[in-house]
Amino acid sequence: MLKIFILIIFFNFHINVFAQESDYFLMLKYNEVNVRYGPSKDDQIKFIYKKKYLPLKVIDKKENFRKIIDHKNNGGWIHISQLKSPKSLVILENKVLFKKDSYYSKPLVRIEKGVLALVKKCKQNWCKVKTNNYTGWLNTKNVWGIN
Repeated sequence: MLKIFILIIFFNFHINVFAQESDYFLMLKYNEVNVRYGPSKDDQIKFIYKKKYLPLKVIDKKENFRKIIDHKNNGGWIHISQLKSPKSLVILENKVLFKKDSYYSKPLVRIEKGVLALVKKCKQNWCKVKTNNYTGWLNTKNVWGIN
């Protein structure tokens, strides 16, 4: 009996680890996207996103729908046609945008928590981003939208 119990716990642990590793990010393709209670166009609309390029974490899928959560832990189901490959992130704490991918380079501007930035390219723990009128490098610690 003990062996079966240990086997069940071991099996559940590996399923949970695998599920977390399979989570990935997509972003909104349009300025207005419906989020539904379930994975069908017949399901009721839960809320509507009105922020093009907002990054969302995909945590489940069923046919052409993806179950998502955002940086504020809001979630629901979105049709895959409303999503595209991720090239954006949300700043989760105040940060500084730098001219190069180093804390020793010239600081360009302070970026406030909650700002959406479009990603140009990434390397190691840095991404070159564009936000408002500025383009520069940002350390990716405490951002939402990239793995």
